[in-house]
Amino acid sequence: MEGRGANASVSGRMRRDPLTYAAIGAALLVIFPIAALAVMAFSGETGNLARAAQTVLPHAAGTTAGLLIGLALCTGLIGAMCAWLVSFFEFPGRRFFAWALMLPLAVPTYISAYAFVEFFTFTGPIQQIVRSVGGFELARDYWFPDIRSLPGAVLVLSLVLYPYVYLSMRALFVLQGRRAIEAAMLLGAGQRTILGSVLIPLARPALALGVVLALMEAINDVGAMQVLGVQTLTFSVFSLWVNQGDMAGSAQLALLLLGVVILLIWIERAARRGQQISEGSQSAADVPFQRLRLSPMRQAGAIVACALPLLLGFGVPFFTLGLYAWRYLPQGIDERLWGAIGTTITLAGLAALITVLVALVLGYAVRVNGTRMVRGLVRLASVGYAIPGTIIALGIFLPLARFDNLVDAFMRDWFGISTGLLITGSGATLVFAYAVRFMAVAEGSIDGSFRKLSPNLDLAAASYGYGRWATLQKILLPLMRPAIATAALLVFIDSVKELSATLLLRPFGIDTISIYVHELASRGRVEQAGLASLIIMAVSILPVIFVTRAAFKDQSV
Repeated sequence: MEGRGANASVSGRMRRDPLTYAAIGAALLVIFPIAALAVMAFSGETGNLARAAQTVLPHAAGTTAGLLIGLALCTGLIGAMCAWLVSFFEFPGRRFFAWALMLPLAVPTYISAYAFVEFFTFTGPIQQIVRSVGGFELARDYWFPDIRSLPGAVLVLSLVLYPYVYLSMRALFVLQGRRAIEAAMLLGAGQRTILGSVLIPLARPALALGVVLALMEAINDVGAMQVLGVQTLTFSVFSLWVNQGDMAGSAQLALLLLGVVILLIWIERAARRGQQISEGSQSAADVPFQRLRLSPMRQAGAIVACALPLLLGFGVPFFTLGLYAWRYLPQGIDERLWGAIGTTITLAGLAALITVLVALVLGYAVRVNGTRMVRGLVRLASVGYAIPGTIIALGIFLPLARFDNLVDAFMRDWFGISTGLLITGSGATLVFAYAVRFMAVAEGSIDGSFRKLSPNLDLAAASYGYGRWATLQKILLPLMRPAIATAALLVFIDSVKELSATLLLRPFGIDTISIYVHELASRGRVEQAGLASLIIMAVSILPVIFVTRAAFKDQSV
């Protein structure tokens, strides 16, 4: 903040400059889908929402509430327990679990759902074992829980999304938990007292942050809900648009869903209100800390508690889809998959390039003119990550489709040429949606890099006659190459995994790798999608490694 204030004083003579206008433009790009959605919702007939309130809304709202409550409880319990065990206790395999517990985050929710359905279905290995042990032959001869249900959805999503809670709580435990435990032990407190009176109150903000992130990912999901047969509000928006063609009704329902997202953000902010992290001159992670050694029985319990989420959340999808990929590998990669890979690389690469360029403009605008207005615009441009992809797609599609039709009509009337759908028919809408959705990912990485660069660099460059753009190009950007590469890679990978917006915005005949997997799985041909699913998982592991290394550079923690 000190650096930004110094730069603000240097360039404060020109508040309204091109950088400020660029920040305004970037913020408007994010506002555009929401504003268009509101126009569609309020311009439609209110009878659409009334009919939805009588038919779709009660069931979808109840299902969504049940999913969010179950997910909050399960992700909170799994993530907090694992973070507590690996942070404060010594047991065999602790160092392995410390980083491996993040691996389920590399499995997109829809791929996890496909794998779990195959793993627990009648022909899957679990039910085969049950029939073999019990001597059963038919499904009606025994009872087995149905994974295609609301409890099944809670289980599947919890095992993939608990790392959000694990990461946030473990970071807090490493930073402050050790000091709190040492202070409590000096006062003679026992382990139960420390857990109930010290660690749980201390971890409340981190717990709220991790749970809210997991819930937002669940709200964004369409693919997993479709294969698991769970009708959430998001899936209802998708169904009203695609299956019934009710744009106004889906827009009205999407606004309600947006209200749920805003409520979750408010809950997370309220949980962190009044909480602050104190940092001394020496990081708590660098202070020697003696973890408690457990008895053999408790060591076994800790190993099981950490191994189960890892085996189920990452092991089941990897084993199931890896087995299918191995079976189909001799047949080679079909032409459609090659085309999907090429399309995905092109669209995700364009999205990464555009998003990083816009994020650089936003970050530099704050650096040279860090007024409250500019910071607010940058924050507004970063809220797209909290908005479900379905809502973004709905807000983008209709205005751009109308623009395409107007251009086509104009060209027909005046020049006798049909331009077709220039934007919505070319995949540009997908790039736009990816940029809006993942702007926060790029902006966070680049903003962090700008903060690390001393403002004296700008002052020294100005003394040599360098203007702002020359300073950015010749001095700052070379120093920021690692952060820029990381931001581009993260946006690229998130774009590869994105399914919700892609399902709604992709032009006819254009496949991405996520669409390829989803369509095969929807037709019950998950075996053929095994290799493509593994490709997505392999690519998704990269940001998990980056996040883990950035959060815990000391591998001993």
